[in-house]
Amino acid sequence: MTQPRIAVIGAGLSGLACARGLAARGATVTLFDKGRAAGGRLATRRAEAAGQRLQWDHGAQYLTARGAGFAALLAEAGAAGWGEAGRFVGVPGMSALPRALAGGLDLRAARHVVALEGAPGAWMVRHHEASRIRPGQALPEAAPAEDGPFDAVAVTLPPAQAAALVARPAPGLRSRLAAVGIAPCWTVLAAFGTRPDWPETLRPEAGPVGWLARDSGKPGRDAATECWVIQAGPGWSRAHLEADAAEVAPRLLAELPVAPPPIHLQAHRWRYSLVEQPLGEPCLWLPAARLGLAGDWCLAGRAEAAFDSGRALAAAILG
Repeated sequence: MTQPRIAVIGAGLSGLACARGLAARGATVTLFDKGRAAGGRLATRRAEAAGQRLQWDHGAQYLTARGAGFAALLAEAGAAGWGEAGRFVGVPGMSALPRALAGGLDLRAARHVVALEGAPGAWMVRHHEASRIRPGQALPEAAPAEDGPFDAVAVTLPPAQAAALVARPAPGLRSRLAAVGIAPCWTVLAAFGTRPDWPETLRPEAGPVGWLARDSGKPGRDAATECWVIQAGPGWSRAHLEADAAEVAPRLLAELPVAPPPIHLQAHRWRYSLVEQPLGEPCLWLPAARLGLAGDWCLAGRAEAAFDSGRALAAAILG
């Protein structure tokens, strides 16, 4: 029997879980992601300042595991416990987890998928070099690269991005995806020459700041540095969504108790971060179209929900 060829678009946690589930059952899987590596919001940013090498987990701050399957996956990927019981992080950074999970998979990184063509059972994936795609601008004039045919396609992107990609092959999904609510998040990466008078972690009950953490205090980090992550709450992030990053960083820093002058300060905008209104189903699978969707937005705003959704879609595809 010929092994099914399946494309997975998006190499975040849900895409990796889906791809691994498919590959474990004999499918030939090709992963596409616009990032330079797998991971999505399991991300780590690095920089140098004042003669120091700095790093921050600027997406997901930590993971929790309620089920045995996800706990086993974290153990396999080398996650370490951190802080309160049940918190886990990647070592030496959060990006180490998806890097480990992507091992052995056919990952086409830095590829921005722009269209699905063909027909059910014979899908073609069209994609450009990600660096050539600019939000709000026309696609490059050069013809996109094309891979396929694929027996099925799994799309594990945020709903707004997934809706644009499946609009032609599955127009009926538009209203279902539009009902999902996801909030943005502005994240500030700060480093100091001396430690601010802040707690190791802080989750304020109100105000612009939604989360504060001393990233350099996590396992496997350089504890001699003072690297801090400041995440804005969803309301503040939404109100300042289109603000310039150079303005966001000092404004959010000013919302905290006075700190020493930073030696590094930058902001990163996550347009799709916190799931506020999930779909309410493990995944979406259209058997006739041989097309499915998965992500944390299907179930809940937790990393484990992304894993569960991706695994559910893999099972549905090969069902």
